[in-house]
Order: sequence, then structure tokens, then C-alpha cells
Amino acid sequence: MGQWIDHKAADGFGFPAYVARPTGKARGGLVVLQEIFGVNSHIRAVADGYAADGYLVVAPATFHRVKPGVELGYTAEDISAGVALKAAVEGLPAPGVLPDIQAAIDHAKQAGKVAVVGFCWGGLLTWRAACLLKGLNAAVPYYGGGMTAAAEAARVPQVPVLVHFGEQDQSIPVETARAFAKAQPAVDVKFYAANHGFNCDQRASYNEAAAKLARERTLVFLAQHLG
Repeated sequence: MGQWIDHKAADGFGFPAYVARPTGKARGGLVVLQEIFGVNSHIRAVADGYAADGYLVVAPATFHRVKPGVELGYTAEDISAGVALKAAVEGLPAPGVLPDIQAAIDHAKQAGKVAVVGFCWGGLLTWRAACLLKGLNAAVPYYGGGMTAAAEAARVPQVPVLVHFGEQDQSIPVETARAFAKAQPAVDVKFYAANHGFNCDQRASYNEAAAKLARERTLVFLAQHLG
């Protein structure tokens, strides 16, 4: 089990992050970026899981600049609330929430090399981090909403990137995901016979086989670039 630790971004903004530590020496640092539902029980479980695999994990509360203490479920009402909060954060003046992610990366560096893994909106933020932030060694976006938009697909990653997309994703049309893969030949893009949110075992769209394969690939990728 992890614990909540207060962090401070370069602009002085304070925010909490859920930090999960491995037993024994860490294999590296990992920043886990939330979906639109906050650092909820699922994201904390993801963090705990990677800590069990030997990583020091930091999961920053990336909604904190617009609303503290967000922890949503997956009902229609929760989705609407999460979409509104995401829009509020995306509407912040640049650089928005990126300084908070940078602070999380900086904290994770105590464990050595650092990667970032993010889901849904966190997948989009993971892609931006790979292109814009410092101190990273790898990035793994899962079904990053908005990643396939032209402006995002035109970004240039500064570190190796492994991307997971669902071929049945109703939020990210597969043709746009394939166009992203074509535009980013250096990025390792994987496709799964699954829907949006396939990694989350609290959602109806959970796909055990796809989640297991994506996690196995992610762990190999992390070992390769953080080892």
C-alpha cells in the first residue's frame, strides 16, 4: 500500500500524489497518470501493482489545480463530471498541469531512470510528457484520448514510446490511431481487440486478455529502458 505525499511544482503550486514503494531496491521510477476519474482506487491499484514489480511509483493528482480530492467511479454521472474536470484543466493557461507532472518525475528520479505510464486523459498527458518534459527515459500511453489529433500527432517524442490502442475504441476511432502510428514510425504502437478503458477491471469495457498482454509488454519495455 502506498501513501499520499504533498509535492510542489516549479511555480509553487502544491498538490498531492499517491506514492507506492517497492520492497527492496527500486528498479527505477514510474509516474502513473490518472484517467478522468482522479487518483481513484483503480489508479492506486495500478500504482501498487507496479510497486510490487519493483518500481517507485508516483501518481499525481492532476485535477488538483481545478478541484482537490477528486475520486470518481464509472457511472454516467461520474463520466460527465470527469469530462468537465478534464476540460477545466485543459483550459488552464499553458503549461497547464505539466509542471505537476514534472515535479512527479523529479520525485521519482530518486529511484534512478524514470518512465511515465498513463491511461485515457493520462495517456494524452503521457504523450505530452514524452515530448515536452525533462528527466524521462520512456513513456507508455494507454488509449490516450486526443493523442491522435493532428496537433498531438505532430509532436516529436524525446524518449522511446510504447502506445496501446483498442481497435474497438469508440472514443478513439481506429483509423485515427493507425494514422498516428503511420505519422510516428519510431513509436511502437500496439493494437488490441478491445474497447476504450480495457485495462480497468472496474469498467464494463475491461478486457482481461488485452490488459494482461499490454501489461506484459509494458513491463518488458520498462525493463529495457530503465534497467
